Amino acid sequence: MNTQANPPCLSLERILHPSDFSRASDVAFAHALKLALAARGALHLMHVAPETAEVHWSDFPGVRSLLTRWGLLPAGSPQEAVATLGLRVQKILGAGVDPVDALLHYLTGHPADLVVLAAHQRDGLARWGYKAVAAPLARRSGTMTLFIPHDGSGFILLETGAVALQRILIPVDTVPHPHAAVEVAAGLVQLLGYDKVSFTLVHVGTAGDMPAIQLPHHPGWTWDSVVRYGHVVDQILDVGVACAADLMLLTTQGHHDVLDALRGSTSERMVRGAPCPVLAIPAL
Repeated sequence: MNTQANPPCLSLERILHPSDFSRASDVAFAHALKLALAARGALHLMHVAPETAEVHWSDFPGVRSLLTRWGLLPAGSPQEAVATLGLRVQKILGAGVDPVDALLHYLTGHPADLVVLAAHQRDGLARWGYKAVAAPLARRSGTMTLFIPHDGSGFILLETGAVALQRILIPVDTVPHPHAAVEVAAGLVQLLGYDKVSFTLVHVGTAGDMPAIQLPHHPGWTWDSVVRYGHVVDQILDVGVACAADLMLLTTQGHHDVLDALRGSTSERMVRGAPCPVLAIPAL
């Protein structure tokens, strides 16, 4: 594995967090807020409902209350205090029967660098019903998307805002090339200011087919590679459990053929089975 001296920076000027107001969405909201704070960017919180009159603005996750819990704002701070942290927040209430269509329409006019959402919105309060939202939104928007597991686990602690990102798993193959995933992984760690991180590259196939990758170098970072043979999804998830990954990064291409579309893309199946958050990065 080749290394390069300067890890790339990750720019996150606008982050979109679609929320169904469930417990899983609360944890996803914490990740979106922490990343927006680190990037000093804009955080857009959006909820979609058929009847907007039934939703109150107080139903949205509380930005100031969470920042207060994290010790970043004094109790009772005014709304204007959020801006002193370099954060711009906008709450959007969208009307529509189909959350995916409403969110895609919003993204058309307000492109985001990252979407952060719970992997299974149908859990919790089920405010969006039983319609799949996370995977179709990521696939159709072509936007980098961070999926937080429905059980509420993640690498940003909801109670304190602390970062727990020690082990990152990156599946690699020749197509799509994993260069983007490696750069985003390094940029994310840099953005969050984490120094000691172990990166594991996993390739399902033969060692000779594993692509050559230029790896960013930083003090405290380690890079390892694992080669497995067998069912792609099962092997990657198995390595993720074995190394106790805190985050998995995937370079995605969407559906490849009819069979793949029927059973869900490889990325979607890994999102459903992963024990940790998954960051999906669209291939260029």
